[in-house]
Amino acid sequence: MKKVALSWSGGKDSLMALLAMEAEPEIEISALVTTVTDPQQRISMHGIREALLDAQATALGLPLAKCRLPPAPDNESYRKSFAEALDPLAATGTVSVAFGDLFLEDVRKFREEQMHALQLEPLFPIWQTPTAELANAFVDQGYRAVLCCVDSTQLDPEFLGREYDAALLSEFPQTVDPCGERGEFHTFVHAGPRFNAAIPLTRGQTHISDARFHFLDLA
Repeated sequence: MKKVALSWSGGKDSLMALLAMEAEPEIEISALVTTVTDPQQRISMHGIREALLDAQATALGLPLAKCRLPPAPDNESYRKSFAEALDPLAATGTVSVAFGDLFLEDVRKFREEQMHALQLEPLFPIWQTPTAELANAFVDQGYRAVLCCVDSTQLDPEFLGREYDAALLSEFPQTVDPCGERGEFHTFVHAGPRFNAAIPLTRGQTHISDARFHFLDLA
């Protein structure tokens, strides 16, 4: 069995990458690896509370490794913190790290350089999957997610807090990728066949960062 850690954001693409990896009989998921911004204790970029991240890992029955970052880290800080989170996994046999990226070449190149420096194999299990196909598969397989962050320069903030379902996909403007791969939005997965139990959510206030990013406080 090849031990593989999965870079985990808590969103739908991470979930679909997990399912793709678990469909490979020779692969064992050693841990989910998530970047958490301190002191806010929230998933970086998504703004999801650390307690909800913990609930996700429990519902999936997988170990969780946390890469702790300061607010607005530079690339060097990110590389160092990510390496520190991966070191204990590599020491116990993890040889690869998988990412849920879809088509952004510059992002993939950054991941590859980062993993090669750590002597780990980078994997991209859903790379170049048509995003409309992936979005529909997520919905059709019975998974549920909520839009937890919206980039208001790309998508109307009114979409924040919506369930990621067929109705939502039909309402997205043509300029918005169905999976939000260009950062139009982020999601939090809270239920579905792979979960031991659904994660109950309470929708709180909306927070706005620099008048651009709108975050929904989920609890």
